[in-house]
Amino acid sequence: MLTVESLSSGYGQMNVVNDISINISQGEIVVIIGPNGCGKSTLLKTIFGLIKPYSGKMIFKGEDITGSRPFDLVGKGMGFVPQIDNVFPNLSVMENIEMGGYLEKKPDFSEIFDFFPILHDKKKEKARSLSGGERQMLAMARALMTRPGLILLDEPSAGLAPKMVGMLMEKIKEIGKTRSSVILVEQNVKSALSIADRGYIMVMGRKVFEGKADEILDHKEIGRLYLGKKDACEP
Repeated sequence: MLTVESLSSGYGQMNVVNDISINISQGEIVVIIGPNGCGKSTLLKTIFGLIKPYSGKMIFKGEDITGSRPFDLVGKGMGFVPQIDNVFPNLSVMENIEMGGYLEKKPDFSEIFDFFPILHDKKKEKARSLSGGERQMLAMARALMTRPGLILLDEPSAGLAPKMVGMLMEKIKEIGKTRSSVILVEQNVKSALSIADRGYIMVMGRKVFEGKADEILDHKEIGRLYLGKKDACEP
């Protein structure tokens, strides 16, 4: 689905992502974890064309997309949900979802509302009136309107109550199984790994480990550093 080869990027002359190589296959959920400020969100933004790479290459569905614009990537089947400012607060829930379907000749709103029934009940309400978890579901619903083959999610559970985190992760798991491959950047590491197939760990802009999700969960040293296990320390 997507192959990222030796990718480096950043802001101006500040290098943030350093020589990263990752890949994701169709039907996979891949999680990217690591300490705050290590470049996870920058990596997603670079993949989606919001930041131009300094070097490296990205292949999506067999096509070189290096340097492509976000609009073009949406048309090719990629979706992106940023961590913040990911809904139009002054538009209704329905209007937000309609914005997501602008590329579709006959958008299927009923399918989205079947998948997110909580949004159907609030489709006439302004997005600003929704809870944090409902806003994240609305942002994902809008991104799914273009039927992407791959969706990038940037810390969707940030600031949510534990119960809502669990509900959101179940929705992401369902998306991965039935709709789109998923690359998930997440600080709720255990929750993310519990639904993922594989994971990558980034530290200071570099990939330092990769493996199956259960391998990462069971890794003693990673457990101390990132999963809150006994003798945990801040990287």
